[in-house]
Amino acid sequence: MSMSRARAARRIAAAAAYGGGGIGLLGGAALGLLLTEVALARRVVGGNNDTPPPADGRYGSAFVHRTGNEPLFLGMLGDSTAAGKGVHRPRQTPGALLASGLAAVAERPVELRNVALSGAQSYDLERQVTLLLAGHERAPDVCVIMIGANDVTHRVPAARSVRLLAEAVRRLREAGCEVVVGTCPDLGTIEPVYQPLRWLARRLSRQLAAAQTIGVLEAGGRTVSLGDLLGPEFESNPRELFGPDNYHPSAEGYATAAMAVLPTLCAALGLWPEDEERPDAARREGILPVARAAAEAAAEGGTEVTAARGRWALLKHRRRRQLPSAEGPEGPGDDGPERHHVWHRVGR
Repeated sequence: MSMSRARAARRIAAAAAYGGGGIGLLGGAALGLLLTEVALARRVVGGNNDTPPPADGRYGSAFVHRTGNEPLFLGMLGDSTAAGKGVHRPRQTPGALLASGLAAVAERPVELRNVALSGAQSYDLERQVTLLLAGHERAPDVCVIMIGANDVTHRVPAARSVRLLAEAVRRLREAGCEVVVGTCPDLGTIEPVYQPLRWLARRLSRQLAAAQTIGVLEAGGRTVSLGDLLGPEFESNPRELFGPDNYHPSAEGYATAAMAVLPTLCAALGLWPEDEERPDAARREGILPVARAAAEAAAEGGTEVTAARGRWALLKHRRRRQLPSAEGPEGPGDDGPERHHVWHRVGR
């Protein structure tokens, strides 16, 4: 299966590179069935118009007074998953979780700016990048992008989706930002979605995730697969890891995803221990052809892929770290960044 997914990812990425947008992954009959099932699933999957809690601001205030500790600047882009839809406290959003974790590892304050938009498809990334780069005196040190699910459900051609994502990554890299992309989650794990839609959704989302990986690496970014994180763990604990609408993650679900992204986020800034940068064969890490690495990552959540030389990539299964935990009282007005909390340093 991974080899066929690798071939599909190569075709999609090649079409994206040459401006193509019409490569289809399913025949007309299968697509018609998919659309019928999507319409039925939308009636079952809950939803609301709640706005994700605003989490912009400074994290890691315990480190503010250290000499020369200029804040790191973290940007979040993407769809409702990046925005944190489905939770009610700012500190439960993935942006806040990652900012707090990054501050603990770097022992520096972190300034978070989240421009993600619920319902966003890849075409919105151009607007988000412009908003992020224009809104500050300096570009972010590192950006995290989570995108892809809405492209699948709205039938955006995969090659177009990958091209738009790669263009966004390239713009951020040219501005001096490191970029980490959480690739398309496995939509076959949404609880109210039944067969055959579940199988089709899984196939489409994993193929897109693999193709995204190739496009992102070519544009100078790194990827972390979210597919499997929203797979077995979410599937086995739907009440714990999915939010009230059975579609967006709960606070525990976002924490699971953030724990997987944090090591790569830190590694992109050179903050992770050097001894963990070497591939460990016992952990099934190593240098693989880009397409194969992309396909394998799409099938296992939390897998990082980084460009090596030429058409080769480094596949890593980084050890997840427990996210920092907050200390201190939470008052009724605690609806902004955790400005007064002291965070435990993440264990190395």
